[in-house]
Amino acid sequence: MIELSAANDLASAAELTLRNMQPYYKKYGLNWDSQTILTMTEDLDNHQILLNGEPVGVLRLSFKDDSCQLRDLQVDSRFQNKGIGKQVLSEVVRIAKQASFKLIELKFIELKVFKISPAVRLYQAFGFSVVQQDDRFYYMQFELGKDLS
Repeated sequence: MIELSAANDLASAAELTLRNMQPYYKKYGLNWDSQTILTMTEDLDNHQILLNGEPVGVLRLSFKDDSCQLRDLQVDSRFQNKGIGKQVLSEVVRIAKQASFKLIELKFIELKVFKISPAVRLYQAFGFSVVQQDDRFYYMQFELGKDLS
């Protein structure tokens, strides 16, 4: 069972993102380092993903208009393919629905993902749909009114 807590060590979270995303950055010629990632993510809603109390990943969210923006979901490679991503997505739905009571009613969770990322399958299996694409990314959306399976 996973749980989320406030991510206090944003530098380590940036390092995890760099480790996981480096192949994509290289493929697309993005010269990002952990400091760049830290600067880009420090103002987001950062959550540490814990599995049995052990940090295994990071989740980053923001909110805009009627949407929760899933800005980043990173799981340490040692813990991938164990169902953690699906559990985190369920938590994102819970967070977005809870935020709807505080903000305007949120209708969607939105994200963008590299087309070549294996995470595309996770998002599609969870119920995200591709609403737009370009040469690098799928822009995906999940309707908050959907029932989770």
